[in-house]
Amino acid sequence: MNRPNAPKRDWVRVKPGERPVALPEKPEYDDQKLLTLLQSAKRELQGLRLIHLHLSLLKDKSNLDLISIKRAMQETADNSSYLQVFNLSNDDVIVLYKGIKFSLISDVCSKIEKLLLSRTTMTKQNPYREDSLYSIMELSLNFVSVIRFIEGLQKGESGDAPVEQTKPPITLEELGKIERAVQMFDLSPFMLNQPVVNIQNPTENEYEYFELYIAIKALEERLSPEFDITANRWLFSYFTSQLDLSVLRALNYGVDFLRGKRLGLNLNLATILSASFVKFDERLTTDLRGNVVLEINKTDLIENVSMYKEVVDFAATRGYKICIDGLNDFWVTHMDLEYMACDYAKIIWSPDMESMTEEEVEALQEKVRQQENCRYILARCGTVSGLIWAEKMGISLVQGRVIDNILRKSVLVRDALKTAQVMNDD
Repeated sequence: MNRPNAPKRDWVRVKPGERPVALPEKPEYDDQKLLTLLQSAKRELQGLRLIHLHLSLLKDKSNLDLISIKRAMQETADNSSYLQVFNLSNDDVIVLYKGIKFSLISDVCSKIEKLLLSRTTMTKQNPYREDSLYSIMELSLNFVSVIRFIEGLQKGESGDAPVEQTKPPITLEELGKIERAVQMFDLSPFMLNQPVVNIQNPTENEYEYFELYIAIKALEERLSPEFDITANRWLFSYFTSQLDLSVLRALNYGVDFLRGKRLGLNLNLATILSASFVKFDERLTTDLRGNVVLEINKTDLIENVSMYKEVVDFAATRGYKICIDGLNDFWVTHMDLEYMACDYAKIIWSPDMESMTEEEVEALQEKVRQQENCRYILARCGTVSGLIWAEKMGISLVQGRVIDNILRKSVLVRDALKTAQVMNDD
């Protein structure tokens, strides 16, 4: 009997005498399986890489997400000498793989992230202090931290962490209101600058350049206090592109701010190739262009590699400097910054970096020493321990609250670093 309004069903053929097997509501967890595998393979880690999908951070989760992820990952297995997916008890997914191009893996992960964040949001940053639903890492350089993470799940340390209470994510309608308001709004009170300082200069505080940025949270409290502008990554990316244009309009009123000092501008790749930037560029002399550092976020670069190449050619022709922002120790170790043709690379400071293994430290130090044309900046450095870490790694440029506090007290950054090192040794 046909029932046009009846819900669709998935029919399973069952032989006579057999009973249908009930499907499990949740897949089995692979914590112990993964831990055993890693411990048995610790001497054969060369070439093994790991993808950590932070599904536990999603506001709304579904078992269908896991099925979709496994299907997407298995489709790449044909290009791999090894690939295995593990479902963890905190709802995260870890993928071990070998022999797949990094560009292919990052493309698959980016598509998964877009798919999941199109219907829900992340509740907070991932454990690696990134606003990303996935992390990719070389297993040999992160072996101890991965083992500790899985052992922590078994001890119940990370499985049922309380969800942070946040404001609701901004809606498209609300974003439209903000966008119209920004066009008639004076952004100058929200345009801040923060210096990048050379910690090696023993005689004076040497400023490499000043990063100009918009205080997003302050702007949010002023224009949309009921919503979280940053919660929806895709709407926030669109919003920042509109902010870029507002900043360029404000800068077009005068270029005297560039005389005698360098300025870093946080801009999307699309903005740099837009007519608004061309108008800004036309107002600058060759000397002034040499004082502008174009800061490009790592995520924007990965999602728009071809556009980045155009920006590199444009910057080289016009005389701008390029800085890749938002890196961590993994990205620094594995990204060929000489090939990326950038002048600066920003590593985001995290206290977790103090627990790096000797192998991780040596790999990062070697990478820093190898760079001839690119200078590293330790950014968002809020503690003196970050300064000590930068010195240890051979990084001479630092930016963050700790630098701001030292400068506010009219103290030489180099002297403050020496004092911190003495106290740390004691």
